[in-house]
Amino acid sequence: MGPELKKKITKTLKWLVSFAIAVLLLYLSFRSVKWDEFFAGLRECRFWLILLSMVASTAAFFLRAARWREIMKPLNKDIGFGETFDGINIGNISNFAFPRAGEFVRCGVISATGKLSYDKVLGTVVLERSWDMLTLFAILAAFLLIKWQDFGDFAMQQMWKPLSESLSFSLWWIVAAAIVLAGAAALLIYRTRGTNRVSAKICSIIKGALQGFASAFRMEKKWRFLLYTIAIWVIYWLMSYLTMLSLPKLDALNATDAIFLMLIGSIAWAIPVPGGFGSFHILVSLALTTIYGTEYNEGLAFATLSHEAQALTMILCGIVSLVRIARSNVRRSGR
Repeated sequence: MGPELKKKITKTLKWLVSFAIAVLLLYLSFRSVKWDEFFAGLRECRFWLILLSMVASTAAFFLRAARWREIMKPLNKDIGFGETFDGINIGNISNFAFPRAGEFVRCGVISATGKLSYDKVLGTVVLERSWDMLTLFAILAAFLLIKWQDFGDFAMQQMWKPLSESLSFSLWWIVAAAIVLAGAAALLIYRTRGTNRVSAKICSIIKGALQGFASAFRMEKKWRFLLYTIAIWVIYWLMSYLTMLSLPKLDALNATDAIFLMLIGSIAWAIPVPGGFGSFHILVSLALTTIYGTEYNEGLAFATLSHEAQALTMILCGIVSLVRIARSNVRRSGR
């Protein structure tokens, strides 16, 4: 069996496992649904608010593209907004096929233009996602401080505790072991970088990534990057709030509750299953039923509308970008 075949088999197996997890989570989400009540709730939906949330989602893609371009300007000012917008969109739809592959795919979209190497583009993505993680953690910390009784209890009872109880040892041993193994692997790669091609390649990628990350400190208008980041997360909150307002039975919830649901949704999207299917539905509906005592059917209706509206927006924007790139390639080949 050749190395290429092994690689394809490994990728296929990873995708099958990820797909199976998504199917299992969807089954767990919908297995106890009272379908008459579920569809009755959907029929009451104010769909014009869902359309507004999709418009807001598209605006977030534009802002993410503008922010990403801002990071890459110190590396190459010739990179255009359209190229970063296409990279964002194609990366999004790639996640429906292979979880978390989108970050690498959008690097390929930019590097294919010949304006920046893949390694340096990867560094800018690391920077961008790092800022998003910091923002998410900052909001999480605010909730832990201000609303521990609601948010903290959900995190402990529905996420950490079930996982801990399913194991015969503490989860902290896994965390400690992961840190030790990561440190040992990093040391081995560093010491063999001059004699091993794989180690040399990894070090080259890390070097490029660090250069991309360092580009944040060379941005001419750092405040613009910060404003883009704030605006993106405000739009994420608005998407959650609009979807919440679309369901009459959730009228008792307010703007603060929408922030909480946005946080849970962001965590659910980060779980490595294709397109967040299953993980988003089960976590968001659990949050609504556990924290707010919402009927499970209503919680699942919110999760379904929220996820599918975002997924549809990603797919439509992705198709637009694929068509744009195809037309651009045809024009170049016709010269």
